Amino acid sequence: MTGRIKVLVNVGFGNMANKDRIIAVVSLETSPIKRLVQDAKDGGRAIDVTCGRRTRSVIFTDSDHVILSAIQCETIANRISGEKSEQGENSEGEKNGES
Repeated sequence: MTGRIKVLVNVGFGNMANKDRIIAVVSLETSPIKRLVQDAKDGGRAIDVTCGRRTRSVIFTDSDHVILSAIQCETIANRISGEKSEQGENSEGEKNGES
């Protein structure tokens, strides 16, 4: 071991990713991102942590893995930077008060 502490970020439903390995967090709305996700799925580099829900964000890592998350980009970015979510979302990206 190198003695370096790994900081993990919750990317949804109790799943964690190493904060230091994350390159980008983007939404799945554009065609180029959808193509990159499909290429990652075809190449076995996609990690789906959506638990059957709609993919809201895509996380790219320095190991060429692509993590598909049901959490919004802004929420994940706030978790990476250490800020609290201002949108009133719980840890699974759902609005408080909704079931």
